[in-house]
Amino acid sequence: MRIRLGLIGLGDYWAARHAPALRALADRFEVRAICDQVRHRAEKAAGEFHAEAVDGYHVLVQREDIDAVLVLSPHWFGKLPILAACDSGKAVYCAVGLELSPVETQEIKQRVDEAGIAFVAEFPRRHAPATLRLKELIATLLGRPRLMFCHQRAVVEEPSPDKNHKGQNNTFFRHLIGQIDWCRYVMDQRPTSVIGIMHSSDGGGGSAEDYRMLNLDFSEGGNPGSGPTAQISCGRYVPADWEEAISYRLLPALQVSCEKGIAFIDLPASLVWFNEAGRHQESLDSERPLGEALLTHFHRSITSLVRRSGDIEDAYLAMRVVQAAVESHKEGRRIEL
Repeated sequence: MRIRLGLIGLGDYWAARHAPALRALADRFEVRAICDQVRHRAEKAAGEFHAEAVDGYHVLVQREDIDAVLVLSPHWFGKLPILAACDSGKAVYCAVGLELSPVETQEIKQRVDEAGIAFVAEFPRRHAPATLRLKELIATLLGRPRLMFCHQRAVVEEPSPDKNHKGQNNTFFRHLIGQIDWCRYVMDQRPTSVIGIMHSSDGGGGSAEDYRMLNLDFSEGGNPGSGPTAQISCGRYVPADWEEAISYRLLPALQVSCEKGIAFIDLPASLVWFNEAGRHQESLDSERPLGEALLTHFHRSITSLVRRSGDIEDAYLAMRVVQAAVESHKEGRRIEL
């Protein structure tokens, strides 16, 4: 079944991830219409896919020749394109990190349920080849995770017309949402409590958040520290033009200490793990590219007879954790989830 698509915004990963995947999956997807905040950008992309550049997401979602929409850039309109797609009965692929409040996300969840459409949130860390291989190892050789360390070093970007200070905060927020979901997905259970720490520095004209650390506890029975735990940190303190500093001594994106071994992941396809037999290094570059895996998952969600709504539940949970971490920092205590 070939799905007819409308694209809302092109986003930061259009050239590297989404456009190549759509070309490779031309037997499953056909791009019919594209809208973007920058008209020239929409026209250029539309020309590449023999599609039509349209003005506004309302016009796009109401077209009868479109079955589903890809929301690839947040811009200014937030939740509105998703709600419009629900009203038109169009399936939604959301690649913008759902930079909304938990209340707004709950509204989206309700509207998606009422419309009965397929909704897929883009969680690229989940579908990375290294993550999938790690899940196999946990189930077979490494055993249950006990400790996890997830690190992300972002850069301080200069304000621009497309990405102002608020846009930078949204980028920071996306990293945290992705990290939280990644740890929960690998752990395969819900966190029970969180401790949050935040740091802000004076950027010249106002305070700017440049670091967050979260401790997610997965213990059961109301006894924190008795079960698995994950430490998540995201720092944005290296100026974008300090190229050498940005790449200096990067920590693995994810470290997992399990019952029978330990694993280190660098996305998307590097995995090194150790057990009593020694060191094992795996390079999974021959796997299907990440963009294709993500869109294949979307295609499967649309064509499946069983409607899946877990992605929006997972996004809501991750946002609730971020909100609770802020509350924890302000109140100086652990917050139960």
